[in-house]
Amino acid sequence: MIPLWQGSCNQWDCDEMGHMNVRVYVEKQLEGLVALCHAAGMPNAFRPDSPSTVSPTDQHIRFIREVLPGRPLTMRGCVLEIGESDAVIYQELRHADGTLSASFRTRIAHIDTAEGTAFPWSRLVLAKLEALKGVTPDEAKPRSFNPDAPGLPADQITLDRVEQVGAPLIGMGAVPAVHCGPHGQMIPSWIIGRISDSVPNLLFDWRNRVGQNSGGRRMGAAVLEYRLRYHRLPQEGDRFVVHTSLGKVMGKTHNLIHWVMDPRSGGPWATCEVIAISLDLDARKAVEAPAEMIAELEKIAPRGLTI
Repeated sequence: MIPLWQGSCNQWDCDEMGHMNVRVYVEKQLEGLVALCHAAGMPNAFRPDSPSTVSPTDQHIRFIREVLPGRPLTMRGCVLEIGESDAVIYQELRHADGTLSASFRTRIAHIDTAEGTAFPWSRLVLAKLEALKGVTPDEAKPRSFNPDAPGLPADQITLDRVEQVGAPLIGMGAVPAVHCGPHGQMIPSWIIGRISDSVPNLLFDWRNRVGQNSGGRRMGAAVLEYRLRYHRLPQEGDRFVVHTSLGKVMGKTHNLIHWVMDPRSGGPWATCEVIAISLDLDARKAVEAPAEMIAELEKIAPRGLTI
């Protein structure tokens, strides 16, 4: 693996849980991807005048140890797989003592910026990608998802399906220019960021009731794993809505399915599955939600959506 990024966690990178927000993890992952593109012979991939770029299509993120303010971080990465016009990239964030904080497994597509279509890598880039091949450390491998499992076709991810399931609206907004990258599309870190911003509309009161039923604890949440599928990245001025459904529940973890949808077309911008825990904010430990609270969660976020 090669070094891709080095920095730290600032106080303003953290959310109401007191640890680094998921959006910031992906911001750093994207910076690392730029560095990897330089190493792969694509130094201009993220410049506005570049004829080609790379864009994520499917991403698995695993959070192993939370990052608190002031903590130094280092990122390394490598190439796992190479296709004709795509590749799978591995990146990891580690603390100063070498312990793993988070891992990212991202499938990227090589995109023509004028047409928005995938096209083959050049021979030079292929050779450089091959030289960057490595493997995922065992401690960083996915635990709860198969990142290569086929997802729903886009024509089955519709607002009509949302209505059939009764999945609640938990967020909405429009894409500002400052959230768009050099080729006019929403920066992927803002997809996960807007999902994160929306979740309190569903879970704020529910978490408080979990705390009351667990001895009056001050409750929050922590995400253990994400799988995100990017179907179409919105552009400046596009609108989005976020709908959520409960997935599997196992022990202290519960899965939530989020659909980030285009209210104009009724189709998807992105879909994701999240594995989360209820977190005692003072003890920094997971707390198992009582069965009656899970039953309540199913009522406010009916099951039925998948990614």
